[in-house]
Amino acid sequence: MGRLSVMTGYRRIRLGVGGSELEGCIKDGFAGLDYDIAEDLTGKFGASWKEFNARFIPVWLQRNPGKGKGVAGLSCGSLWTFCHEMAVGDYVLSPNSDMNFHIGQVTGNYFYEPQGPLPHRRPVEWISRVFTRDSFSEDFQRSVRGPLSNVDVAKYAAEIEQVLGGTQPSALTATNPDVEDPIVFALERHLEDFLVANWDTTALGLTHELWRLDGEIIGQQYPTDTGPIDLFAVSKDGNELLVIELKKGRVSDVVVGQIQRYMGFVASEIAEDHQTVRGVIIGLEDDLRLQRALSVTNNIDFYRYKVDFELEKA
Repeated sequence: MGRLSVMTGYRRIRLGVGGSELEGCIKDGFAGLDYDIAEDLTGKFGASWKEFNARFIPVWLQRNPGKGKGVAGLSCGSLWTFCHEMAVGDYVLSPNSDMNFHIGQVTGNYFYEPQGPLPHRRPVEWISRVFTRDSFSEDFQRSVRGPLSNVDVAKYAAEIEQVLGGTQPSALTATNPDVEDPIVFALERHLEDFLVANWDTTALGLTHELWRLDGEIIGQQYPTDTGPIDLFAVSKDGNELLVIELKKGRVSDVVVGQIQRYMGFVASEIAEDHQTVRGVIIGLEDDLRLQRALSVTNNIDFYRYKVDFELEKA
């Protein structure tokens, strides 16, 4: 297999529910997706995912009545990135039911196989070794355990290369130049999971629900064309979409710019005509730059979290 390069792509592709089709994919040398688009997509991808989505969202909605535009866009976008955007030489990381990983390299272009499972396919050369979940950092494991079939994990490229080379990666595989406070960053790495687990008891949980598909939360690390949204929710009356970004010790200007880009994506690609979009930044503390930036916006709020910590002699 070829060496990894800085341009190599990496995606966690779930092959069937709970990895149920993984064994067959390895045996026959492919990876695939379904998403209820029962036609050959060769020559139909268009110039961009937006063009593809515009063409196939109505098709998907017709076959999935009652589903929303957001779920349709996510499904069609996932098909486009897997079938068209992934290049020969990119890597597929597919978990089994135990969340251990099989890794393979894409060796050819898209093809359609209507007679088998996961009909939208790419040929893949699979590595014979199984990579245990403990081979990867806690951050990587957290980012790939959601129910989505197609997740971009390119930000873990250095870690994946270490794992393939037989090296145990460190908990943090790279420094982030946008982080101002490493201690707060380390603390808030776990805040996202805490909010998901305790959502109903938070102030936001009283009015909003995390985005779900068939009962499973897909509003954690929700993918967009400029990166994943930390948390994505909808009001209980269905009229407001909520984009939530954790500050994670980063420079305030970076956080504000990021959440605005996510909100722009949601407004353009997901929101129905009756829905508005609001943003929330959550952090340990704000600062003057954040206060100034939010003072001229009317749809982004700041929420401060508190850490309750005490010692008790045994």
